[in-house]
Amino acid sequence: MLEQSNNLEQSNKEEPRKKEMWGYATSAFGIFITWNLIGSFLSYYYTDVVGLTAGAVGTLMLVARLFDGFTDLGMGIIVDKTKSKHGSARPWLLWMAIPFGVATVLLFSVPDIGQTGMLVYAYVTYLGFVLLYTMVSISYKSLQGFMTTHQDSRSLMNTYSGILNFSGALVAAVLSQPLAALIGWTAVAAMYGSIAIVFILLTFRSVKERVGPNTFNSGDNVPFILGFKSLFKNKYWAITAIFSVFFYTTVALVQGSSIYYAQVVLGNANLVPIIGLALTLPMIIGLLFMGPIVLKIGKRNASLIGVVVIIIGQSVKWIDPANLPIYLIGTVIAGLGVMAPQAYIFGMINDTAEYGEYKTGVRIVGLVNSGSSFGTKAGSGIGLALIGWLLGFGDISVVRLNSLH
Repeated sequence: MLEQSNNLEQSNKEEPRKKEMWGYATSAFGIFITWNLIGSFLSYYYTDVVGLTAGAVGTLMLVARLFDGFTDLGMGIIVDKTKSKHGSARPWLLWMAIPFGVATVLLFSVPDIGQTGMLVYAYVTYLGFVLLYTMVSISYKSLQGFMTTHQDSRSLMNTYSGILNFSGALVAAVLSQPLAALIGWTAVAAMYGSIAIVFILLTFRSVKERVGPNTFNSGDNVPFILGFKSLFKNKYWAITAIFSVFFYTTVALVQGSSIYYAQVVLGNANLVPIIGLALTLPMIIGLLFMGPIVLKIGKRNASLIGVVVIIIGQSVKWIDPANLPIYLIGTVIAGLGVMAPQAYIFGMINDTAEYGEYKTGVRIVGLVNSGSSFGTKAGSGIGLALIGWLLGFGDISVVRLNSLH
């Protein structure tokens, strides 16, 4: 017990410096530029470029994200049990960076082989992508739990990664559609996939794991059943996981439907970059001032305030759904609200690992992150599936509606 306390004290003396924190944050740009490309435009690519039915795409989105959620649990166990000269989470960034970038390109390269063939191709490549995304994202999320146990340091890392996360979202939202019109969706995916590879490898080179099997009663020595049971004894982890489901359902629904909303309700698909700018720029600007605020009121309180702001922003849009200025004002407000929960949810998840260790004596950083990540994936899947199903239910064809204008 004394040795464990001394190790913990020693690890806290070796807190990451700001340069290393920014190095950790670098991957956020690469990972989330691809994630936002897929969240915002993959459904549109499947329905309006490839020609798959909206209902089939909605089902694909739900199946893929639920599959993604279950693979999270497996990857969390693997991270906890990984022992290499690079650490537990860090080596997976090295091993999976290139396959992740290649899988991004394959998503937007559907060949013209008939409806059934294209749907099968979409399932195979999307399920392959989400498996690789799981390997990268769970490792990345868990990494901060292996870098430090200091919650203020995690708050700063989440602030920095949030800035780059939202910067990636901004690039994807503003540039993807205009670039696709010039060079095609496959080339855009290749560009973003290459960026992801470079930035993920930069994080691998920039960070150090300080917390691991030699510091704690690590998940490396914990049987799966014991780790899984301890997970559900952690009430704060459960609360965070449930919050993730509802939050990411809302984010995916709003983000993925923006291109359809611009075409059908606002009557101009070229408004998508403006809408993306209105949503993501406030996030980036807001995060520049969030560090001291979060250190003062905490990640949880900042996130709860953000949820209230999201509700206000979405309510503003209802004043006149077809009025562009009102819609943009509501989008800006909602973007400010999304900022805190999306930036700090991974930090809150890692904070629950310390509570779980205190409560059960078991430290399972990878499993804690994978369990909560299941909530984010399930929520995203539900949101994206709702888009396809609602389009199919309403028999909405963007091409057909545009022909009526």
